[in-house]
Amino acid sequence: MLFLPVVLLLSLVAASPVAPRDLCQGSKTVVSTQYIGQNKDVKLELITCDALSTSKAIENGALLQARQTPNVCGANCATHCFTPSGGGPDPNECHVIANALRFDSQNIGQIFTVSNGSANILSLTYSSCTTFFLNQASTPLNYCRTDFAALVDWLAPNCQATQNAHGGLCVANDGRWFVQVQHS
Repeated sequence: MLFLPVVLLLSLVAASPVAPRDLCQGSKTVVSTQYIGQNKDVKLELITCDALSTSKAIENGALLQARQTPNVCGANCATHCFTPSGGGPDPNECHVIANALRFDSQNIGQIFTVSNGSANILSLTYSSCTTFFLNQASTPLNYCRTDFAALVDWLAPNCQATQNAHGGLCVANDGRWFVQVQHS
């Protein structure tokens, strides 16, 4: 029974990865850049745009009601791998990002916040791997670093050439956010 809604939701997603810079319509501003993790080798950027390109974003992300909680830790998401195969990120390099998120979870705090609006992107890059969390809700969202790390560790090796893919994403069941993993 859950299969049909997942198929409908995935039909809204483009069949190829979208770079964070390509999600923006109009101007894009890197609000902050820092390096995270034990070795400070994972680049974290907070990116904000005038608006998201409607052809690139998932349509029902703006359905968040004010009465709903902004904490989406533990929320379910549907996975979609980008076809065809070839050119995906190195899962070992993506694992460095996941470990940096876990390190920061233990040393800074479990939860991070991505500001309101559908034009706020948290992007992390290490070598060939880029992952990002995109807030499509009309309010800020809190998400757990360990959940983000787990998604990176799951998507990177499971959306590779052996699955006829080159990266992928996991879209929240309610469409408020998604996490994407792709080649840098």
